[in-house]
Amino acid sequence: VMVPDLLLCLSFGYAAALGPTCLSAQFRRPGDYIIGGLFPFGTDTVNLTARSEPTSVACQRLFVDGLIWALGMKFAIDQINNSTSLLPGVKLGYDMYNTCFEPLVALQPSLLFLTRNGTTGIGVLCNYTDYQPRVTAVIGPHKSDLCMVTAKLFSFFLIPQVSYGASSEQLSNTELYPSFYRTVPSDKNLVEAVVLLLNRFGWNWIATVGSDDEYGRGAQGLFLSVAGNHSICIAFEGLIPTDLADPKAQTQLEDTIKLINNTKVNTIVLFAFSQPAQALLEQSIRMGLSEKVWIGTEAWILSDTTASIPNIQSIGTVLGFIMKAGTVPGFQKYVADLFTSVQQDKFCQESREFNHLMNSDAVDTLCKECDHISLRQISSVLRRSQMQPVYIAVYSVAHALHRALGCTHHTCPKASIRSWQLLHFMNTLPFTVNGQSFEFDQTHGTNTGYKLIFWSWKNGTLTYQPVGNYEDSLYIDKSQIRFHTADQKEPTSECFRHCKPGQFKQIKGFHLCCYDCTDCPENTFWSAKDSTTCTPCLQHQWSPGRSTQCYDRSEKYLFWDEPLTIALLTLMSITVSLICLTAALFLKNLETPLVQASGGKLNLFALFTLTLLCLSSCLYIGKPSNTLCMAQQMVYALCLSGCFSTFLVKSLEITLVTEFPRCAPTLLHWVTRRRAWLLVALCLLTECSFCVCYLHLGPDSLQPDYKSLPTEVLLVCTTRSWLAFALMHGYNGCVAFLCFLCTFMVQTSGKKYNIARGITFAILIYLIIWIFFIAIFATLKTVLKPVTQISTILATTLGILGTYYMPKCYIILLKPDLNTVDYFQNSIKEEPEENSQ
Repeated sequence: VMVPDLLLCLSFGYAAALGPTCLSAQFRRPGDYIIGGLFPFGTDTVNLTARSEPTSVACQRLFVDGLIWALGMKFAIDQINNSTSLLPGVKLGYDMYNTCFEPLVALQPSLLFLTRNGTTGIGVLCNYTDYQPRVTAVIGPHKSDLCMVTAKLFSFFLIPQVSYGASSEQLSNTELYPSFYRTVPSDKNLVEAVVLLLNRFGWNWIATVGSDDEYGRGAQGLFLSVAGNHSICIAFEGLIPTDLADPKAQTQLEDTIKLINNTKVNTIVLFAFSQPAQALLEQSIRMGLSEKVWIGTEAWILSDTTASIPNIQSIGTVLGFIMKAGTVPGFQKYVADLFTSVQQDKFCQESREFNHLMNSDAVDTLCKECDHISLRQISSVLRRSQMQPVYIAVYSVAHALHRALGCTHHTCPKASIRSWQLLHFMNTLPFTVNGQSFEFDQTHGTNTGYKLIFWSWKNGTLTYQPVGNYEDSLYIDKSQIRFHTADQKEPTSECFRHCKPGQFKQIKGFHLCCYDCTDCPENTFWSAKDSTTCTPCLQHQWSPGRSTQCYDRSEKYLFWDEPLTIALLTLMSITVSLICLTAALFLKNLETPLVQASGGKLNLFALFTLTLLCLSSCLYIGKPSNTLCMAQQMVYALCLSGCFSTFLVKSLEITLVTEFPRCAPTLLHWVTRRRAWLLVALCLLTECSFCVCYLHLGPDSLQPDYKSLPTEVLLVCTTRSWLAFALMHGYNGCVAFLCFLCTFMVQTSGKKYNIARGITFAILIYLIIWIFFIAIFATLKTVLKPVTQISTILATTLGILGTYYMPKCYIILLKPDLNTVDYFQNSIKEEPEENSQ
């Protein structure tokens, strides 16, 4: 509708461009109530990093959008001043300054706004209730990082500040920023729109890049948190520098493009202002990044500098959300008329006089570059610039002032109003602008919604084609979007893979949508109900790697038909046979001197217990039970105790004869003949008492072992009470050690047989075997413990048989001439050797 008016006014604009103007003098006007304005008239601050003194900072290049926003504020205030219903009889003034997109630059005019009215000083008071600053309210600034700084200043004084572009969600904190308002949606609304767009096209494997500033970091952080709840996987997230003059900036851009290329994503979400976005897109073109879908925001998608990048069409498809802002009737004509007026000397003289009345020479941030720009140069920006947020911001302050002053439609008293008194009226009531109703929500923002636009290229000309909108829900007209693919249909950007049975989804990246297929480890299985993890098997089950089910463990113990068992049984049979042959030989020669000197019938009892000990090896073969576990230790201890008791009787006899010859006639009958059997019985009864203690304190019991073997459950006997174990087996050790002490020093002449030496070696063999058994048993794998115990039993039996009984069998069979009374009678008595002749 306004295009014909604009074309008509452009003709005047061409003439106005012939000489310098006084446009820079149009941003200050006196009035009854002054409204401050912070606008980015320029960009590219000069040597900001090299600044060593607190001098003023200047900008190099004009930012046309900022100029148009400032003209929008001037237009709104002029409209209000000419209105007969909003603030009749009251004139609003304005004082606008340049921010250069730099917080450092924005601070100086912000401090000026806080000065006491009519001065350049800020009063330091305990109570600012009656303090009257220079301005009643502030419009701007545009960027979030600037607002984060200025809003804290203005919130301390509770001066209303209405931004027309700051969208950071942090500014929604009304506790930190109680006087901050904005006429644009927050990044939270924008992020929700972007996530809905990605879901609508099924793009769940994407990269996200933000500018390294408050807007980029804040929007990207919000996006990451929301995207994770919608199964969108972030393959790459990065920040791009805002200070492009930094020597490291180029390297950061190159690294960002390389990392994006490595992810093989087809969709990139870019939260950045125009300059960082332009640098990233230029770098992607130089490095030959393949065509992607770029999802942008108003911060860069409407920028002329971005759209004019050489070969920009090669980046792919560009979609983006811009605020759903309506046009402001009469603004374009107003700008055209203003550009005509600033060429007139009389108009410029009046403007300079108004500037002089403002008495604000302390801060010189006027837009000097504005005096050398023509309407023709800003016409393209003027047509697409989103000026309505500025326009609404001014009207929100005017409506609050209307209510605070108690104005009617015909008159308005010029009362003294403090800035903080406006906040109540800005928080409560809606206001109407050009027939459209607006109000600030609980976070002091307005959610006007978004339009989804598409970069449409035709014959090298770019048009911003609306293809959808977002308020509470997202609407997209897909037929209007022509993607960069060969068939112009939407590309895929997914990371879903179909894992094979037995594989689980190992998440990579940040969210659940992207994963590697990893085999389930052993003893776990894959369940379709939870494909992101493997379910552990139950304790009595097992599974191989990459399994879909668990299997019951087979029982493992020492089976009768195993080769090792057969070998042990064969050795046991040989040992039992040797014992039986020895017993038969001793029985046959029972009355001979050798057998009588060795203990007589006690030998037969000892051989009988050794036979039982050897046969007890069978208790360790086959499936164990609690009863068998208990019997194993008791049978071993009792059988060994029976054998050692006979050795003890003989050892005591030897000790009496050799060490106590005078007492021997009196005491010897206690360890010989029938009374020797009483001593053997006493030893066995003592061992039985320890066995009872063993049963009471805790006998060995069956314990399934699920850890030693991968696919089987090992059934083993475990010791419940080591004290009971030590008492029962320690007694035999003590008896054996006593026998060793009684016999190892006994000597005889060469003409007599040394009965003591056989006992010494038998006990020594037993002790050595037990030392090795304890060391091996403590470190050996559980599966071999029954084998170790059987081997110990057989080794002990063979050791006693070989050291004590075999030499005697040798004499009986091969040296019968030595089996005489003279050789064995009193063989343990020491006799003096004959003197050699």
